[in-house]
Amino acid sequence: MNVAPPRVLTIAGSDSGGGAGIQADLRTLFACGVHGCTALTAVTVQNSLGVTGVSEVPADVVAAQIVSVASDIGVQAAKTGMLASAEIIEAVAPALDRVGIGSGGVPFVVDPVSASMHGNQLLADNALDALRGLLFPRATLVTPNLDEVRLITGITVKDRADQRVAAEALHALGPEWVLVKGGHMWDDPECLDLLYDGRSFVELPGPRYDTEHTHGSGDTLASSISSALARGASVPEAVRFGKEFIVRSVAAAYPLGAGSGPVSPFWSLEKPLDRPTVLDNRADQRGQG
Repeated sequence: MNVAPPRVLTIAGSDSGGGAGIQADLRTLFACGVHGCTALTAVTVQNSLGVTGVSEVPADVVAAQIVSVASDIGVQAAKTGMLASAEIIEAVAPALDRVGIGSGGVPFVVDPVSASMHGNQLLADNALDALRGLLFPRATLVTPNLDEVRLITGITVKDRADQRVAAEALHALGPEWVLVKGGHMWDDPECLDLLYDGRSFVELPGPRYDTEHTHGSGDTLASSISSALARGASVPEAVRFGKEFIVRSVAAAYPLGAGSGPVSPFWSLEKPLDRPTVLDNRADQRGQG
């Protein structure tokens, strides 16, 4: 009899172009060898040029999806993407508590999607307040890009020193760990991501590729990290795994439509990633639902 693989729940919006959102999450989770479950928060009308419409899922339906999946199937990690509104965030928080996700229980990654590719604010101010006050204190790890750092903390990161200040400010909001992504630090020759646990910093450098095709990069990174956490990796191990996964996915990015194409996990079908040993030894040790 086959054994179920580790499960990861993604709480996020849909991308009709297939490059980001829940679609990017699911294909990344599959490439990382875990089963993806979903709680859909919104349906977007979008293509490679941008988003032209959003239809939110009722908040109680979002919460019900979380409870339904976690109470029956069981999950070993969960992540968020686009949460759309304060009402949805306010419904998600108690649903997570009900099934033991976050707050020191099942690992919970918050990708605080709140800015567009061009840095424009996507969440209303009250939703940003809910994100800070309700989800950050429950998070195992938060993974903002620099535009999201600015919206959440008011800090504009221009260099590596600013990046450390931002990490400290984000950690003060309550997550166990913070990963400040450096992809938008355009003057830096590397893409340096900075991991912080309130005591020490871990620098994770990576190459900066000359490509405009980076759609879905944040979703892909957070999903690959979540897959490693579901397999039993520590946060530093999971983040290193995710860093390698996203570097390879950006290198494999492809054009799509007239705008920005997606990063691609398709490379993993030809050149499987050598997972850290811990991912093989600790698989599926949490949340047998």
